[in-house]
Amino acid sequence: MEVSRDFESGGTTEPKKAIRRGGNRAALFVYIMEGLENMAFVSNAISLVIYFFSYMNYSLTKSSTMLTNLLGTASLLSLLGGFICDTYLTRFATAVIFAFIELGGYIILLVQAHRPDLRPPQCLSITHQCEGASASEAAMLYTGLYLLALGTGGVKAALPALGADQFDERNPKEAKQLSSYFNWFIFSLTIGSILAVTLVVWISTNKGWDWAFGVCTIALFLSIVFICLGKPFYRNNVPKGSPLLRFLRVFVASFRNRKLSTPENADELHEVYLDKEATLHHEILQRTDQFKFLDRAAVIRRTDDGASMTRATDSGLQWRLCTVTEVEETKILIRMLPIILSTIFMNTCLAQLQTFSVQQSTTMDRNFIGFKIPGPSIPVIPLLFMFVLIPIYDRLFVPIARRVTGIPTGIRHLQRIGIGLVLSAISMTVAGIVEKKRRNVAIDHGMVDSPDALPMSVFWLGFQYAIFGAADMFTLVGMLEFFYAESSAGMKALSTAISWCSLAFGYFLSTVVVEIVNKVSGGWLANNNLNRDKLENFYWLLAVLSVVNFGVYVMCASWYKYKKVEMIKKDDANSTSLGN
Repeated sequence: MEVSRDFESGGTTEPKKAIRRGGNRAALFVYIMEGLENMAFVSNAISLVIYFFSYMNYSLTKSSTMLTNLLGTASLLSLLGGFICDTYLTRFATAVIFAFIELGGYIILLVQAHRPDLRPPQCLSITHQCEGASASEAAMLYTGLYLLALGTGGVKAALPALGADQFDERNPKEAKQLSSYFNWFIFSLTIGSILAVTLVVWISTNKGWDWAFGVCTIALFLSIVFICLGKPFYRNNVPKGSPLLRFLRVFVASFRNRKLSTPENADELHEVYLDKEATLHHEILQRTDQFKFLDRAAVIRRTDDGASMTRATDSGLQWRLCTVTEVEETKILIRMLPIILSTIFMNTCLAQLQTFSVQQSTTMDRNFIGFKIPGPSIPVIPLLFMFVLIPIYDRLFVPIARRVTGIPTGIRHLQRIGIGLVLSAISMTVAGIVEKKRRNVAIDHGMVDSPDALPMSVFWLGFQYAIFGAADMFTLVGMLEFFYAESSAGMKALSTAISWCSLAFGYFLSTVVVEIVNKVSGGWLANNNLNRDKLENFYWLLAVLSVVNFGVYVMCASWYKYKKVEMIKKDDANSTSLGN
């Protein structure tokens, strides 16, 4: 008779009484929440700088810095959300709690935007030398912003892992669905982003910021409702304790056991097999040859009479003895670090493309069938390409590649990331060519210092955006899937949070890159006029650096060893120690 299982209960029930958990039906609620939450967040990430400048009377430089810090902090706080997911709460509970925190941030911003007495007087001076925000007004603003950052960071960490938990990697059919899940997760994110840079940006521009924050508040509330509606269908993870504490124990134990010899036979190292009511299956990571010095953490000590000492018999050995799985979990994180670092530069290119392309668009003809495209809505171009490319990739490319390679995902995760890095370099090259043409148009028509739009369509930017949209599709989805698949069962959310941190570091690095290039080049980007700057040279420099970065990535990817998992099911013993 067929039975129904979930991660949390591990129990069985009769088919007539059970709700079938997991699968695409459960993931659908995750897609809806991600789309609505991302619509709210991206709309502010695109245009909050205008709110800071025009409504809160901060300088343009201060406004830009505030927004950059907000985006970077939100991405970094995903680590906190991932840590809480893996250590204390289920992914579902974490997503809901952090979503309510984010909702509180939007409510504060809504109230401040609606009440003129909670904001400084409107600034009408061209020089923008007006009364700034008071201490209480600034405190209210920052409280709302960083509740928003904390909330979205936690949601971004919990949500991808919650959806991925609905598919069993050991089941061949569900393994294929898991690969598609990450594609459709980014697809839902893309739909939310499209609505953000079109609908919500239009509302903030034409109806007011209180209306825009109101729409974001409603969207986030609905996202909470939808994710809660799916609760009966979720497979919920059981938190396995702090992964950071396990990493620390491995390093401490390997140092304390540094004088012990490491046996060649892996069966002589400490391991524990579990079969408790809370977990029918226990993930056992097999020993690998890399970082052998850490294997000493799993060397079993002997008493004077020759008996083995294990944590099952001596709780005082917590910091002297670890399991092979705990050691390998630590090795996985170390192996991942070079992959993480080599993807940061692509996100630096993304930051430059987003900022400079928007500035380029303001000098170009933005008319489209009688409608003038707003500057902050220009990022809709790569989003539309992603909207088209993701279904094509998932429904056409992956099945064809799967027949050739025999891999459920069509190509390996690291290959997918690598393709995205190559496309990123090509995009930077094309961006330089388009910018060179744009500047030549300005020079040829004598419009170098003219505020009028050039006789060149903004859709020329679509070439670089299309290629980078494809790059983002390959790399971002590949990173989420890679970190989820390769991490141990006890650090799935923390690992997927690393993907967002790569984005944060990319944005932080972008500011440094611009400053260094300006100093070394003698001012490629020093003029306040793109028609006099040499932005094309900057793009081509980024292309060259992207090629170098790809070379580093290839070396890191070649060195990386995919994890090997042995799923053990024990029916008789509750715990057994190898070598005991």
